[in-house]
Parts: sequence; C-alpha cells; structure tokens
Amino acid sequence: MADKKAQNQKSFESAIQTLTQVAANPTTPKNIKKNLTDLIANLKGSQDSVSVRAANAISQLDDVSQDPNMPSYVRVTLWQAVSTLESIRD
Repeated sequence: MADKKAQNQKSFESAIQTLTQVAANPTTPKNIKKNLTDLIANLKGSQDSVSVRAANAISQLDDVSQDPNMPSYVRVTLWQAVSTLESIRD
C-alpha cells in the first residue's frame, strides 16, 4: 500500500514538473501558460487525494489541449502529462 502511494506521488510530481516546463517555455502561447499555471496551482494546493487531483487535472488538460492555437509539440507534451496522471490510482 505504501509502495503504491509512493509511486503515485512520484508520478504526480513528474506530471507537475512536465506541466511546469511547458508553462515556462517561451514559445507556449500566453493563454495556455495561464491555464497551465492555474492548473498547477490547483494540483499543488488542493486538499483532495492525489488520485482526485489527477482526475481533475486530466479533465482540465483535455479542455486545454483542444485549443486550436496550441503548437503540436506542446499538445504532445500535455498528452504525456495526461498519460502520467492516468497511471495514478488509489
């Protein structure tokens, strides 16, 4: 049980790091940076369990990735973060 929690936390932190890198990239459009910054703050600040925060983030990232102005390489990176978050289970 503790091993699974540790793995979930590691995956969660990896996804946050990926999202932070995309948000810090100067080529990422401003509206996407704002959405990602808000999402990262929600991920770090919520009192919900890691799996609930991951599920909420997946939903929000799905909406963000639909932006037609998003460069394809940013979309692919966001999908990688979604894949990492999907591996988190209670």
